[in-house]
Amino acid sequence: MAIPAPMRGLLIDLDGTLYHGNTMIEGADELILLLRERGIPYLFVTNNSTASPETVAERLNRMGIPAVPSDVCTSAQAAAAYVADLRPGARVFAVGESGLQEALRNAGLELVEERPDYVVQGLDRGATYARLADAVRFIREGAPYVLTNPDVLLPSDGGFVPGAGSIAALLERASGQQPTVIGKPSAILMDAALARLDVPAAHAWVVGDNPFTDIAAGYAAGCSSLLVLTGFANADNCETLLEQAGCRPDEIVPDLRRLMERIEALAVAVS
Repeated sequence: MAIPAPMRGLLIDLDGTLYHGNTMIEGADELILLLRERGIPYLFVTNNSTASPETVAERLNRMGIPAVPSDVCTSAQAAAAYVADLRPGARVFAVGESGLQEALRNAGLELVEERPDYVVQGLDRGATYARLADAVRFIREGAPYVLTNPDVLLPSDGGFVPGAGSIAALLERASGQQPTVIGKPSAILMDAALARLDVPAAHAWVVGDNPFTDIAAGYAAGCSSLLVLTGFANADNCETLLEQAGCRPDEIVPDLRRLMERIEALAVAVS
């Protein structure tokens, strides 16, 4: 049996892992307090591109999960860092909401309406046909296309609604260009989070409830992974989902209580 990698840092999913809707999953608050007490670095890593870290932290605190903005790593932040690394100060045409626009500005990028160096797209629930047409035009004229996250559907109170990946399907089909995908299951978001934690991938663990996004992203980034059966994956569908996803986590736990036990066994406190 392989010896598990030491746990020097955690990249933790949110929806389905720490909460459902607006309700905290039992043990989520205790999990974060344990990590703080043990001095184990962690980040909340989310494909959400619409909310700022401040908004995400505020929502977590309302549910009783301790959080500050610096605990949060969004796909919008990672997309902005990706573009800024390639071309500092680049001109960007953004299709997205305030969380994406704020992240781009904070990375020193210039939001423009004409002659962009890049097109960066996330979820935009107010996108107009004219704005999507402009994005297609810029991509066809040669602007590299960056997608914050590929989620085609998002859960809502009334069922499922189109996500950033659904908008991307339109832009990709019309422009003939595939985007660079930042969010899970891409390794780019995980690499950005690892850089912020200053923890090597070999000593980091990805924790999440979705084999197709969380576990696949951990595998792509070279991290160990731990699947919690608290959301998308559960005891009944776990093996089927893993077979469909084509990747397996290093460990599977039924709930956050068991997760805390594994952290106690695997974690290496940072002094």
